[in-house]
Amino acid sequence: MKASSHSEKRSVVVIGAGPSGAIAAALLKRQGHDVLIIERQRFPRFSIGESLLSHCLDFIEEAGMLEAVQTAGFQIKHGAAFGCGDRYTEFDFRDKFTEGHGSTYQVQRADFDQLLADQAALQGVEIRYEEEITAADFDGPHPYLQVRRLDGSEYALHADFVLDASGYGRVLPRLLDLEAPSNFPLRRAVFTHIRDNIEDPHFDRNKILITTHPEWRDVWFWTIPFSDGRCSLGVVASAERYAGRPLDLDACLKAFVLEAPNLQRILKHAEWDTPARLINGYSANVKALHGPGFALLGNAAEFLDPVFSSGVTIAMRSASMAAAVLHRQLNGETVDWDGEFSTPLKRGVDTFRAYVEGWYDGSFQDVIYYERAQPEIRRMICSILAGYAWDNSNPYVAEPRRRLRVLAELCATPAPA
Repeated sequence: MKASSHSEKRSVVVIGAGPSGAIAAALLKRQGHDVLIIERQRFPRFSIGESLLSHCLDFIEEAGMLEAVQTAGFQIKHGAAFGCGDRYTEFDFRDKFTEGHGSTYQVQRADFDQLLADQAALQGVEIRYEEEITAADFDGPHPYLQVRRLDGSEYALHADFVLDASGYGRVLPRLLDLEAPSNFPLRRAVFTHIRDNIEDPHFDRNKILITTHPEWRDVWFWTIPFSDGRCSLGVVASAERYAGRPLDLDACLKAFVLEAPNLQRILKHAEWDTPARLINGYSANVKALHGPGFALLGNAAEFLDPVFSSGVTIAMRSASMAAAVLHRQLNGETVDWDGEFSTPLKRGVDTFRAYVEGWYDGSFQDVIYYERAQPEIRRMICSILAGYAWDNSNPYVAEPRRRLRVLAELCATPAPA
């Protein structure tokens, strides 16, 4: 359809009304800036990434949304539990090395994302739903975006700066040829929501449960309880682990669950009332996190792996950091996007990366299940699991790969007779 001649100028345009977009927009609006969010979908809408880390609440609080989240009735989360066969261990986020929030929440993302977007709107952020960015040009004096409405009509947006918080949509990486291959192997996740009917007295609804497949250490399950008696359940595995399994996603997921004795026991009364879904090859990367007139937030830039629920934390951290730098830039200050945004953000992402890699090669699993761990080291590991992957006073953040290697070697040493 022929584009409209309508054109408007805004100070900051945020692409996407998910957690990173809502947080960034609210922070900038609170600083007095003109902010517009363009969101392709109509909220509420389904999303995974349902188990928040404690560090998320620091940014929700910074954006003035904490009270709304605390009173919304979401499932309290105090930590993470890990199970494999007869082995079981847990980490309580309230007992960690780094200062900050302990308890957090497990959320249905449709409701949670709607809540954050509504909170941003209450603070004065304009959100336009069901509008899509179809073209982008950052070569001129001001960033230019072409926007298509639901009825097919289009208009032009000129901005001082654009923040891409489009998540898996990865709008600017696609339009500006910024996509880069991830160095993670291709994995796929099959997942659903169930009415869990869990009666097992040992199951803790205040923790996410990560279950390792008893035969294949690179296959794992998430079980995320919600406050309404339902839970999110998923399995993550490489393509070859799906070979020979049912093509039907529901049957495939059920077959995997039957191979994990703890899940078979916990979910024996579950009602499988929602069709399963598939995400294939979800890891992603980009050539640059920013450029003239734009910056990329959260999953629009890079997504590692869902095993430690780091995605929303990285998204919110990037939103907070970008908003702080952009506020100063819009006020006429000289800023260094590499030194103040990209480099420090990547440090935390690389910390998560080290432990994700350690999870899949088995070394971090050895650490997690180690029965003779020193309490202080467990508290340091707990901080990372709680999302505090930017705290360089934590030795396991400052030197993640070396420390993990040494610790894994220790955990593999047989106990003295």
